[in-house]
Amino acid sequence: MSAPIAPSTTSDANSFEHTELAVAEPIAASAAASPIRTDLFDGKMNTDELKMVLETALLTASEPLPLGELKKLSEVSLDNRQLEVLLNELASSWAGRGVELCCVASGWRFRARPHMQVYLDRLNPQKPPRYSRAVLETLAIIAYHQPVTRGDIEEIRGVTVSAQILKTLEARGWIDIVGTRDVPGKPELFASTKQLLDDLNLRSLNELPALQDISALLEPEAAAS
Repeated sequence: MSAPIAPSTTSDANSFEHTELAVAEPIAASAAASPIRTDLFDGKMNTDELKMVLETALLTASEPLPLGELKKLSEVSLDNRQLEVLLNELASSWAGRGVELCCVASGWRFRARPHMQVYLDRLNPQKPPRYSRAVLETLAIIAYHQPVTRGDIEEIRGVTVSAQILKTLEARGWIDIVGTRDVPGKPELFASTKQLLDDLNLRSLNELPALQDISALLEPEAAAS
């Protein structure tokens, strides 16, 4: 992947910035909100070992892994905050390397840093697919105004939207039909998908880039897929 670096996880990581993880004594029953300790609950698994397991799973996964899946790798119960602390520590340990761990809409994943893509392209020198202005305008309208009907798109663009444009976006996995509008004719409603956010290296629609940036971001991603 070659999209921009996703923003790092926010306040939860900051609140643990100065937490001491190497604590030898057992966790008291009253300390339910205590930070994760090196012995990780009665010695069942230490923190370094769990991070190694998480790293292995993420490096070998073909798709982003959500927190719910990653929790299965632990021999003890972890809440989302605890798991995100470990994932952020793991991400920090990869700083300055050609690969980074980041969080996107579908979960956590490793990807090549954008500046490495020029070298990776030498292994797969195929020209990336380029999308017409009509395709990208239609995608932008759906992403920023969803859910929308074909008629809504045509009203905003001022021109007819061909069925092939919508099929192209559906085939790429960037849009999907999410229902119908309760009006005569029941026109289909289109919305963007998590795949689009993943390809833009984003966690939510709130992080969508400026409209003029979408084409520059998506074409390298299409090449990397």
